[in-house]
Amino acid sequence: MIAGLLLAWLALPLWAESLRIATFGADLTRRGPGLLLRDILSGKDPQVAAVVAVIAAAQADVLLLTGVDHDHDLVALTALADRLAAAGAPYPHRFALPPNRGLRTGEDLDGDGRPGEAQGFGRFTGAEGMAILSRLPIAAEAARDFSALAWRDLPGALTGPDVTPAQRLSTTGHWMVPVHLPGGGLLHLLAWHATPPVFDGGTGRNARRNHDETALWLRLIEGGTGPPTPFVILGNGNLDPADGDGLPGAMHALLAHPALQDPQPRSNGGAMAADPAHRGDPALDTADFRDGPGQPGNLRVDLVLPSAGLRVLDAGVIWPPPGAALAAEAAAASRHRLVWVDLEPP
Repeated sequence: MIAGLLLAWLALPLWAESLRIATFGADLTRRGPGLLLRDILSGKDPQVAAVVAVIAAAQADVLLLTGVDHDHDLVALTALADRLAAAGAPYPHRFALPPNRGLRTGEDLDGDGRPGEAQGFGRFTGAEGMAILSRLPIAAEAARDFSALAWRDLPGALTGPDVTPAQRLSTTGHWMVPVHLPGGGLLHLLAWHATPPVFDGGTGRNARRNHDETALWLRLIEGGTGPPTPFVILGNGNLDPADGDGLPGAMHALLAHPALQDPQPRSNGGAMAADPAHRGDPALDTADFRDGPGQPGNLRVDLVLPSAGLRVLDAGVIWPPPGAALAAEAAAASRHRLVWVDLEPP
């Protein structure tokens, strides 16, 4: 009964009282171009159906999707939006830029003697990108894309001789996208999806890149005038501040930065799925990775961090306990769980 009431509450539109901002690592990626569109249009793919159910339950006003395949005309994203509208979650405004994942260069970017590597790992150009679905109009003409920044050009970057001048910092992308607020003005979305800090053959290269992809936001906040306020940093940092592998210094600095606030979204499902060896609070976890020797277990990697001047009303992670409403859909949709934060409209 309580779980059903909670699900109904999550589905309520809160336009007058609050603004819900969310991020979701939706795992909407396939092994080749066009296959995601095929699966969305078929109406028979259980993972797509589960993703639609989770997003429809969250009823976010602005949603950043990570891990979603990109196509030039946003055909797959439009098809997903049509499915969501049919499920009672209309998103008339959409935004996406091509990701660095799968973007072939013809160069040897990591110094391993094999040319032709992509700027970020991806099975094809456009794989595992990002996209914004919004009920608020998007000021696309004012969006800024930092995705072409060379890794070496980031002040204080943890590069070494294995990083060439052609290597971009962003594995997927770094965007600053304004949306129009209901009462006027703009809210700037600072979106990113970093590389996992592993899978680099023990060189530490991915750990350094992951660190610096988060550090870019610190440089932006602390450099000159910083991003326009109000703003929200959101996406998949692919690093737990307490558990798992990686270099957590930049993440610790971001979560504690005085220009930001960490609402610490929580869930009962995450708390109940705790990994005994982990140090962090399991209620804050946002991804259900494999357990066991050499596996990371559950981690907090998906973040929504509002700027300090915004008033946070509530926050949560859609990770219901086993047997509760939406538990099966959340597990079938993705390894990640949708993270949401309710803000008082500025």
